[in-house]
Amino acid sequence: MQGKIIKGIAGFYYVHVEGHGVYECKAKGIFRKDNIKPLVGDNVLVDVLDEGEMAGNIREILCRRNALLRPAVANVDQALIIFAIVKPNPNFNLLDRFLIRMERQKLPTVICFNKQDIASPEEKEALRQSYETCGYEVLFVSALENEGLEQVKEVLSGKTTTVAGPSGVGKSSLINRLSPKANMETGEISAKIERGRHTTRHSEMIALGDGSYIVDTPGFTSLDISEITKEELGQYYPEFTKYEPFCRFRGCAHMSEPTCGVKEAVSEGKISPVRYGNYRVLYEELKGRKRY
Repeated sequence: MQGKIIKGIAGFYYVHVEGHGVYECKAKGIFRKDNIKPLVGDNVLVDVLDEGEMAGNIREILCRRNALLRPAVANVDQALIIFAIVKPNPNFNLLDRFLIRMERQKLPTVICFNKQDIASPEEKEALRQSYETCGYEVLFVSALENEGLEQVKEVLSGKTTTVAGPSGVGKSSLINRLSPKANMETGEISAKIERGRHTTRHSEMIALGDGSYIVDTPGFTSLDISEITKEELGQYYPEFTKYEPFCRFRGCAHMSEPTCGVKEAVSEGKISPVRYGNYRVLYEELKGRKRY
């Protein structure tokens, strides 16, 4: 039978089969031999070994539309990155690191700021201007007050979305609002993974209905982008593209060069100074990193 991997942890894969439930599966040895790792989001064919115990083997991984490494998930349409507006104040460097990673993987990203109920209109507007000018859709919600959720549901509708954000921003609260039955639906998995052998933090896929899925990922406090070079960093800032033709030098780094279109756009308020400041910090970080 065919199903979708909704959780993978410690060598076990939990496969949701429509109309049947969730099967605990192992992957056949052929995958290890071919150096193929099943991912959350994979559509798979399963051989049932014990119907009563809901146990089986993954026999085949069906064709992937795409695959991300961080977070490790397959067949994703977009990313939803969740930060708080206040308490805690957003770490813009961390947000930009995430956006860079998604740009590198060519995955459309929507930015969602939570806790709008305790933020000022000025704080909201500053965030909107900083990121909408980059081409990102920006949403404001309050999971506590149940505000703005219809907008989020519209963005998620009919798509598989990987959801990520740092700890403490209300990500879990928002997901529980979007899918009140999420804890109930994952209960049968929890009963299995609490046997003591699965302790690793993991990604998890939650069905919202009508073909919509969200992939919940562990909260993060840092993101490494050392896989990219300082020379390619600028291409992951989409707002730079419009102004790069006005740079005097081809391959301008937008740092200390004279007559730089990007720096002029920053000085004229056309590019967020916060974004550009983060670019400079990340550029220097990558410049100082030894590459082997």
